[in-house]
Amino acid sequence: MKKKSKNTIIGLFVALALIFGGGEILNSTTDTKVTYNETSGQTIQNENVEKEESTQTVNNSEDNLKVHFIDVGQGDSIFIELPNDEVMLIDAGESSEEEKVYNYITNLGYNNIDYVVGTHPHTDHIGGLEYIINNINVENIYMPKAVSTSKTFESLLNTITNKNLKVKVAKANVNIISSDNLNVFIIAPNSESYSNLNNYSAVIKINYYNNSFLFLGDDEVLSEEEITSDVGADVIKVGHHGSDSSSSLEFLNKVKPKYAIISVGANNQYNHPYDSIISRYEIIGAQVYRTDLNGTIVATSDGTNINITKEK
Repeated sequence: MKKKSKNTIIGLFVALALIFGGGEILNSTTDTKVTYNETSGQTIQNENVEKEESTQTVNNSEDNLKVHFIDVGQGDSIFIELPNDEVMLIDAGESSEEEKVYNYITNLGYNNIDYVVGTHPHTDHIGGLEYIINNINVENIYMPKAVSTSKTFESLLNTITNKNLKVKVAKANVNIISSDNLNVFIIAPNSESYSNLNNYSAVIKINYYNNSFLFLGDDEVLSEEEITSDVGADVIKVGHHGSDSSSSLEFLNKVKPKYAIISVGANNQYNHPYDSIISRYEIIGAQVYRTDLNGTIVATSDGTNINITKEK
């Protein structure tokens, strides 16, 4: 494999400084354009960037929380219709799935996404995000401070910069939405650096009245062990496509989910999900759904009850 040049790696760090603005943006509501001064090496923030007008008119009826686990093969993509009429996209699968994700969102009637989360820089999670950002207006984007030298990641950074977006750091203790009955917040990663890129994965929890949802990327046992927040949830998006690198029994006994959703490709080369992990969820009483067997899965909550529907 051809190694990346030193200049390429340096360029990536410059790009990261550009999109993160040289610092962490936590719970920020200010729209900021960031430029990089190559002479001084300083990041300059220009406030009050004009935002693109949205023509979105969709209203999530009956104040339901609706979570769409989109079947993108061996990857992750979750589209969430929040009960406050905002929407969130967590990952967008490989680039080969970008149009499917785009069509799914727009067929629901949305041309604006309030919150986008790229859980970590692996292509099966962020591959379709460039297309989404180029074709749908995005208000806020969250990503962990993790670097990949893949062309997919480099291209995504360029797109974010070209769209005048500023990335907000995805890490533990970041609140995205905080209200009396709806809370959306990030509970991992909890450390500044990891040897394995999977452990940088953002973990998101949503509480809506009496129901809770937990969304894991490819977090492995190390990241699970570091989480200090309450992880109890009715629905869990299973970590790392059902690999045995995640979903420790200790962690699952804390979550105690009623429903476990595995986003995974049919006949994938990794043999995901592992039988031992499926059994582990079944032992703790969770009903398991899989995108390779069930297609796109939708979980709808009214704050008390959760209804699961599947494509097949």
